[in-house]
Parts: sequence; C-alpha cells; structure tokens
Amino acid sequence: MDLAYRISMFLLLSTALTTTNASIHIYRNQLFNEVGNAYLLPGGSEGLAASLSSEKSVSDGRSFIRFENITFWRTQAAADGHSDEEHSTGLIQAVIFEAADRNNIGGSAYGGQRSICCTPDLAKLEGCKQGEVIRIPSATDSNWPIVLNIHFGGNYLSTSMDKTEVPITKTGMYNLFFIACDPKLKGTTMSGKTVWKNPDGYLPGRMAPLMKFYVYMTIAYLLLSIIWFSQYVRFWKDILLLQHCITAVIGLGLFEMILWYLDYSNFNSSGMRPVVLTSWVVTVGAIRKTLARLLILSVSMGYGVVRPTLGGLTSKVLLLGATYFLASELLDITEYVGTINDVSGRARLFLVLPDAFLDAFLILWIFTSLSKTLEQLQVKRTSAKLDLYRKFSNALAVAVIASVGWITFEVYFKATDPFNERWQSAWIITTFWDILSFALLCVICYLWAPSQSSQRYAYSGDVREEFDEEEAQSLTRGQSDGDVGLVKQERNNGNAGVSDHEDDMEEDKRE
Repeated sequence: MDLAYRISMFLLLSTALTTTNASIHIYRNQLFNEVGNAYLLPGGSEGLAASLSSEKSVSDGRSFIRFENITFWRTQAAADGHSDEEHSTGLIQAVIFEAADRNNIGGSAYGGQRSICCTPDLAKLEGCKQGEVIRIPSATDSNWPIVLNIHFGGNYLSTSMDKTEVPITKTGMYNLFFIACDPKLKGTTMSGKTVWKNPDGYLPGRMAPLMKFYVYMTIAYLLLSIIWFSQYVRFWKDILLLQHCITAVIGLGLFEMILWYLDYSNFNSSGMRPVVLTSWVVTVGAIRKTLARLLILSVSMGYGVVRPTLGGLTSKVLLLGATYFLASELLDITEYVGTINDVSGRARLFLVLPDAFLDAFLILWIFTSLSKTLEQLQVKRTSAKLDLYRKFSNALAVAVIASVGWITFEVYFKATDPFNERWQSAWIITTFWDILSFALLCVICYLWAPSQSSQRYAYSGDVREEFDEEEAQSLTRGQSDGDVGLVKQERNNGNAGVSDHEDDMEEDKRE
C-alpha cells in the first residue's frame, strides 16, 4: 500500500484525536499511534496561502505554522533504559509537508513496501540515517519538507520543543505529523499547541472565502426582507397564515447569515472559535432548514389553500420535523463546532447518512403530496390556485434536478481529490446549498407575495370557485340541454360545498 495514501488515511481517521480551537490546534496528552515502522501523531491539515507584503494584506501579511509549549512524555520503562549521563536518548521529529510533496516522505527498498523511517537497507541504498524519517527534498524547494528534531535527554520522562515558527512561502495544503522511529518510544504522548495563520488572518484556507460569502448572503436576505416586509405591512389585513410562516423563515435566514459572518469574522481576527457562538449559529441554521422544509411540505399538501389544517397528518409532520432538526443539528455540530482542519472526519460521514435519508424521504413526500394537491385543484377547476401550484411544482422540479446534479459533482470532486489539493475551490461545495435554498425561498415569496388578492388563494369551504372564462361560456350557451347541464352542475357544486370538509378529513385519514 502506498505510504502517502496510508498517511492520508491515517490523518482522515485520526482527526477526532486532535482537539482544536479555531486555528490553534491544541493537543492534550495525545497518544502516538503505530503506522508501519513508525509511531505517528497527526498535528493538523490546513490550506495556507503564501505570505504577502503588509501593503497587500489587511493583516500583517505573514503566513506561518508556530509551535508553542509542545511537550513529549515517554513511558517510565523507556526512560529507565537510559542513564542520566547520556545526551540523546530518544528522537521525535515534527514533519511539515505540502500535499504535493507527500511522496517525498518515506522510501522503499528494492521496490518493496514503503517505509516512513529509515531501515538498514534504505540507509545503504538512499543514504538516509537509520532511525530517522526518510526525507526527499522537494523538486521546487530543497528546504521542504521541513523536519524539526526534538531529543529526549538522559533518563528524563519528558522533553520540550523550543518555540518555533515556520514561515509559509508557497500556497498549498500543508500537513503536520509528529513521528517517532524508535520502537522504545511506543506509548509516547504529547501536549501543547500549534498556531496556523494565513496572510489575512487565522481562517483556514478552505474557510477564508466563506466570510465574504456570508456578507453577500446577508445583503441578499436583507434586500428580500425589505421587499417582503414592505408588502407584509402594507397588506396586513389580507395576510394568510402561510405568509406568516414565510416571514419566520426569512427572518431566521437573515439572522443565521449574520451569525455566520460574526462567527467567521471573530475566528479570522482572534484565531479562536468560541464553542457557544458556533453552537448558536448551528442551532439557528438547523431550525431554519427544518422550518423551510416543513414549509415546502405544508405548501405541497395544500395547507391553507385546499385544506384548512393538516388534520391527522399534523403529528407525522411534526415528528419528521423534530427528527430532521436533530439529525441536522448533530451533523452541523460535528462539522463546525470546534473544527478547523481542512479535512473532514469519519464522524461526519456517519451523520451525513441519516440527514441524506431524511432529505430523500422529504422529497418523496413533497412530490407525492404535490401531485395529489394538483389533482384536487384540477377536479375543482380552481384556475388561479392551479396555475400557482404548477409554477411551484416546476420550481421544485428544477431545484431537485439541480440538487442531484450538484451531488454528482460533489462526489466526483471529492473522489478525484483525496488529498484536498483543490482546497481553494472547496468552499463552493457547501455554499451551493445556501444559494439554492435562498433561490427557492425567493420563488415562494414571489408566488405567495402579500397583496390585495391574497385571500383568493386561501382555503374556502365553498368550492364554487371561479371557472375559466372559456369553461363558463361553454356552460351558459343557449341550448336547452346545456341549460339543464348547468343546473345539474350547480346542484353538484352545492352538494360538494356541503361535503368538502368531510372529503378532506377522509383524505387525511387515508394518507
């Protein structure tokens, strides 16, 4: 198995082992894990841009990885194997390399399995030093990968690393590993922290564009809010209950975008990401996404248009909403709260599945309900409502097609970039869903905009709705049999008006 692949997989599976707090990676008694012929501890992975001059940056323009208060602890047995007079009795190496240079760490003797640490055979073939990490100079910069040595002295249990700052002069995805090649150092642990900084602040490279993105999204929601609320206040007396729900979703969306911007702005300026603030942002977002989905589902069921209530389906809709909120909250907390690495953890992979399943179930329920609502409107010949729902169904169909297409692209994007070398454009993957959600909300706002005629879309127990002009003319033409047919039709409509509410209740029970 290729060593670079093994290191990458180890990093992916070990992200949860490193406690992070914004761009300050904190290690609390982290244990080295055996990988091949070495013991590894992942220190982090972030996209970093090259340092800039201070004139070109809003910050000081420096980009670096800094080691602070790093201390290693070995086992008592490992320390007892040496005397206090010995100088170097154990070696830990901090290795920093760009993703493009991943094959420059490690080597292989006679085409066999690659090794991280130098073996006797490799020492003869490649001239590496036995017991140390194999480092092959980069083709673009002979000083990279960076290898920093930390030695244990005598029979001491611990050793500390000097405060060191490594400047970043080239844009790339950088990985940090702490490696021990000495088998006697099995069981070694580490504490301390590393600080990673980009030229314009502490935001990791993948997240940096998101701060500007949420500024634009805040402006977009603000404009939508102004337009919607101006109509909302103007036609207050004609407002439908459905339009109250739309107002709540718009307000939550604006609030969420503002909180996201504040979260990233604080993150970028201080290097710290408070758990409380990020948790609030995630919770507001989960509530907004849940209400938005329930709004679309309720509209598809014809709530407030062809039925006064959801009837027996209310409890099922609320249960689905609570389940989706919980799944979305857990997924977003795992992805955002206390997380800064530009590599996703395996915990997120497991939490994505229930969230995706619930979204698929919601889509199926929405289109099934929408089909039944359109059928009812066609039977009742309510032209205005039917036209409204046809436009709504077309918008939903476009959104679903766009979602499927984007998911396909996302799978391709991640499958063809296992080492996150396209991190500079990875932010687009997540922002698409915010844009799609906003676009669909704009469509709903347009279709159900407050106006003097809002009440014509409201539910009415009397189904003697307006017919199309052509249909009305054909029914009133001066033929005797046509007159009789019209009388029969009116009688049937009268009977339907009496039993309309009962039909809705029976339909709820069937669903």
